[in-house]
Amino acid sequence: MLPVKKYWEDPSVLHVNCEKPRAYFIPYESYENALKGVRGTSEYFRSLNGIWHFKYYPSVYDVEDGFYNEDFSCEGYDRIPVPSNWQMHGYDTPNYTNVNYPFPCDPPYVPNENPAGIYIRDFYIDKNPDEKDVYLLFEGVNSCFYLWINGVEVGYSQVSHMTSEFLITPYLKQGTNRIAVMVLKWCDGSYLEDQDMWRHSGIFRDVYLLYRDKAHIRDFFIRTDLDKNYTKATVTCEIEFSAPDALNPGDFTVRAIVKDIHGNDIFDRTMSLSQKDSFEFEIDNAYLWSAETPNLYQLVLCHGNEVILQKFGIIKTEIIDSVIHINGKPVKFKGVNRHDSHPELGHVTPPDHIKRDLILMKRHNINAIRTSHYPNDPRFLEYCNELGFYVIDEADLETHGVRHAGDFCMLSKDPSFAEAFLDRMQRMVERDKNNPCIVMWSLGNESGFGPNHRKMAEWTKSRDKSRLIHYEGAFNEEVLKADSDNSCLDVYSNMYASIDWLENTFLKMENEKRPHILCEYSHAMGNGPGDLKDYWDLIYKYPRLSGGFVWEWTDHGIKTQTPDGITYYAYGGDFNDEPNDGNFCIDGLVYPDRTPHTGLLELKNVIAPVRTEAVNLASGEFRITNLYDFIDLSHLCLNWVIEKNGIRIDSGTIYDLNIAPHQSEIIRIPYELPERSDGRYFIRIFYTLKEDTVWAKKGYEIAFAQFELPTGSVKKITVIAPPFVNISKNGKSVKITGRNFEYEFSLADGCFTRISSAGMELICGKPSFTVWRAPTDNDRNEKSNWIRNGYDRLKTHIYTVEIIKETENSVSFKTTYSMGAYSMKPVLKGTVIWTVYGSGDIFLDNAVEVREGLPFLPRYGLKLVMPKGSEYVEFFGYGPHESYIDKHRSTYKSRFATTVTEMHENYLYPQENGSHYGTEWALIANALGFGLLFIGMNEFSFNASHYTPENLTEAGHPHELTKLPETIVHIDYKMSGVGSNSCGPRLLPKYQLNEREFEFKLRIKPVFRHDIVIDDIIREQIE
Repeated sequence: MLPVKKYWEDPSVLHVNCEKPRAYFIPYESYENALKGVRGTSEYFRSLNGIWHFKYYPSVYDVEDGFYNEDFSCEGYDRIPVPSNWQMHGYDTPNYTNVNYPFPCDPPYVPNENPAGIYIRDFYIDKNPDEKDVYLLFEGVNSCFYLWINGVEVGYSQVSHMTSEFLITPYLKQGTNRIAVMVLKWCDGSYLEDQDMWRHSGIFRDVYLLYRDKAHIRDFFIRTDLDKNYTKATVTCEIEFSAPDALNPGDFTVRAIVKDIHGNDIFDRTMSLSQKDSFEFEIDNAYLWSAETPNLYQLVLCHGNEVILQKFGIIKTEIIDSVIHINGKPVKFKGVNRHDSHPELGHVTPPDHIKRDLILMKRHNINAIRTSHYPNDPRFLEYCNELGFYVIDEADLETHGVRHAGDFCMLSKDPSFAEAFLDRMQRMVERDKNNPCIVMWSLGNESGFGPNHRKMAEWTKSRDKSRLIHYEGAFNEEVLKADSDNSCLDVYSNMYASIDWLENTFLKMENEKRPHILCEYSHAMGNGPGDLKDYWDLIYKYPRLSGGFVWEWTDHGIKTQTPDGITYYAYGGDFNDEPNDGNFCIDGLVYPDRTPHTGLLELKNVIAPVRTEAVNLASGEFRITNLYDFIDLSHLCLNWVIEKNGIRIDSGTIYDLNIAPHQSEIIRIPYELPERSDGRYFIRIFYTLKEDTVWAKKGYEIAFAQFELPTGSVKKITVIAPPFVNISKNGKSVKITGRNFEYEFSLADGCFTRISSAGMELICGKPSFTVWRAPTDNDRNEKSNWIRNGYDRLKTHIYTVEIIKETENSVSFKTTYSMGAYSMKPVLKGTVIWTVYGSGDIFLDNAVEVREGLPFLPRYGLKLVMPKGSEYVEFFGYGPHESYIDKHRSTYKSRFATTVTEMHENYLYPQENGSHYGTEWALIANALGFGLLFIGMNEFSFNASHYTPENLTEAGHPHELTKLPETIVHIDYKMSGVGSNSCGPRLLPKYQLNEREFEFKLRIKPVFRHDIVIDDIIREQIE
C-alpha cells in the first residue's frame, strides 16, 4: 500500500495545493536591481539549484516505506545536480522515440515499473518565515512530482514544461528546512507529452524560492492596442493582488511608472486599486515592436516593498484580406522549430545556451521560432523580446502515439482528459502573456483534433484576443474525416506540404480563406534541405502564404564515448533503448555543439532580407529589393567584387541604401566590361552591417548574390597534339607512351589500368562508372527503390572493346558496356570512346541509355582512385562548401583551393557529402604538385574524399568510418538533388537525374600544377 495517493494515473488530479498560474516575473527590492534583470540579485529570490541528494528506484513501488517518515533521511543517497536529467548522470537509459509511446497505450495507465527519483536538500531560513509569504517554484519537472517540506506532504503537480508554484510558508521554520521531491518518470500526463525527442526525466529546469509581501501583486496582464493609423497606442494593465482579507476598493496602493525606449518617463501615477483592477494610459507616436524593431517600453510597478519591472512591446497582430499583418504590414515568418536540447545536459538549457541559439538564428536571417512542442524556459521569451523574434508559443501537448492505437483523436475527444488539455493551455498563456514576441498561441502538436482542443481555443480567445490561434493537427486529412469543425483556428497550418499542393490545391480551396503557415517544412536532416529556394519563391509569390518553420534547429545528439574513449554523438538505439527511431533526432540545421550545417547557410541566403536582380549587366544596373517589413536598408552597405576566372580584379562599396521596406530601387555599380573577352567575369554583390549590433559585428554579411557578366565567349585556342604517341599491344592491354606519360588500357575491361606522368603514378586500379551515392537522410524514402533495382551493387559488363582510330598523335578506343545487378535486366547501357593525344590528354565521350521504368539515378559519373598523398584540391565551381543542384544558394562560383580532408562534411550519420555542383574544372594533386586536371565539356558535379560511397553507406557514426590514405574522385555528369524527403515531399522532378539518354564528355590531363596556367589549358582545343 503506497503512503501517497496514486495521482499519476488519475487525469482528474493535475495539481494538488498548487497556486493558480500567473505571469512570470521576479520582484526586486529596488528599481536599480530590477533594471539589471538578473534575478539572482533580488533579495526576494533564492535559487535552490545546485547539488541535491538523490536516489533512483527502478519503480515507485520499490521506494522504501522509510522514505515517507518525517525524518526523510538521505543516508546512503547519491548526489546529483539540479537542474538535470537523471539519464544524463547514469540512471536509467536515455530513450529516443518519435511517434511511438515507450509503454503500452492504455490511458491513463502507465507501467508498474515506473522509475522514481528522490531528491532531497536542506535550505536555511534566517528570519521568521511568517514575515513573508514564501513560494517554492519548479519551472520544469518531467513528468510529475510529489513535494514534502520538513516531512509534511505539501502537494503534487504535473505538466513537464510549465511552472508549478507552491505557497510553503505554513510548512517552514526558522533555521534549517528540508525539501524532499519524488519525481516519477511516467504519469497519465505522459500520454500528452509524446513529442519527437529524447525521453528524459527529473528536475530539469530551475528551482527557487520567492519571498513576497503578505499583500502583493499576484498577477498582471499588459494589453496593448493601436489605432487605425498604427501610431497611437492604448495600454491597459490588469492587476490582481494576493490578499484574502482585502474586501474594500482602494485597499492597494500602486505606483506605476512607464519609460519609453530611451528611458524617458512617459507615465507616472500612484493609484488606489481594488483586488482585481486595471489602469490605462495612451502613447502618441508609439515605438512599435516587431522582430526588426524590438522596441521595448518599461512598466515599473511599485507596491509595498516590491518593485516589479516588466518590459513590454506595442504590437498588433491581425489578419487583413487573408494575410497576416503585424502593425499594419504583411509579414513572412522565416522560422525554425526549436526543441530544448543540449548535447551534455539533455533538456537542460542554461541561459547562455539559449542566447547562443538565438544569436546564431539572428545571424542567419531567421525571424521566427515555434517552440516545438512545449513552452520554453521563461527567459527564452525575454531574450526573444529583446533580440526580435516572432514566436509561436506551443502548449506542452502531443498525443502522436495514439495513432498506432487506431484512433488519432482518441484523447482529444476523451472528456476525462478535457481538463488536462485545457490546463496545459491556461498555464502557458498565463505565464507568457506579457511577452510581445508571441504572435500566436498553439494548441499543441499532432494530437488529433476534437472538443478538448476547441475548449482550449475558446478559453484562449476569451483570455487574449490579441494573438492568433494556431494548431496544425486539425488540418490533417485523417483528422478532417473525423472532425472538420476547425473554425476556432485563425490560420491554416500543415506540415511538409508540397509546393504543388500549396499552389494548386490550398490556394484554390473555395471555402478556405485563412492565411497559411508551414509549421514544419524542409526537413533539415543530414545533407539538406534542398528545396528551400523553391518554397520561398512560392511564399513570396502569394501573400496568403505566410512563411514557415524549418524542421528543425539542432541535431539532438548526446555526447558520449565508445568503450575505447572515442567521443561521438549518440542517437536512438545507441543505448539499446527500445523502442527507438534511430537517427531521426539528428535532423537539425546545426550540429549539437551549434556548428552550422551547410543547410543553415543555405537557409540564410534563401530567406535573406535583400533581393538582388540584374537589370542590365552590361551597364551595371541592378534592382535591389528591400524584403524587410519595417526598416529601410540604411543599416547595410552594398559591397561588390568582380572576379576574372575566380581571381579578384575590382571591388567597391556603396554606402547609401535608403530603400524603404517592400520597395525596390535600381542602382548602378560603376564597373566597366573588358574590351575583349579574355576570361570569365563574375560579380558578387554582398550586404554587410554598417555598425555593430547586439548579435553581430560591423562588416557581418547578411546576404549576397552573384552574376556572370556578359563579356562574350572566350576564344578557344587550337592546339595540335605532339606526334609522340607510341602504341604497343600485348593481346590483353595496350600501352600508350608519349613525351612524358605512360598509360595502359585494358582491352578486357575497356578502361585505363594505369595513368603515369613523369614516372608518377596517378591512379590506383581501374576507373569505373557508377550511379551509387551513399544515401543521404533525405534519400531514405528512395533508398529502398534504389536497392530494389540494384543501384547499390551494379556490375559493369563489357560487350566490346576495339581500337577505332590510330594516328601519329592520337589513339581512340571504343567500349560498349552495360551496368546491372544480379538477376535483373541492366539498368543502363553505354558506348564510351576514350581518346589519348600526344599531349597526354585523355578525352572521354560517353553516350548512355537508361532503361525505361526505373527510379531516378542518384548520380552518374566516373569514379577513380588517386594514390596516397593526393590531398591538394583546386576547382572552379560552386563553393567554398558543398553544393548540389538544389542546394547551392549559399555558395558562389569561383576558384577555390582546399584539401580532400577539408571537403568532407562530417554528418553525424555518414552519407553523401562534400560534392560541388556546377564545377567546370577540378585539379587534384599531391604535395609535389603532380596530379590530374579534370575539365568538363559541360558543368559537372565533383567530389574528392577519403571515403568510398560504400564506406559511408555502411557506417552508422563518423567514428565507424575508416579514413583511406587514397583519394576517391567522382566526376559526375549529374548528381540528383538532396531535397527534404526524410519527412517532406519527394524530390522535385527537375532535380532528379531521370534522363533516359544523355552524353557525358570529359577531358583528363596529367599536370604538374606549378608549371601550368590552368586558364590557358581550359581554353585549349586539342587536335
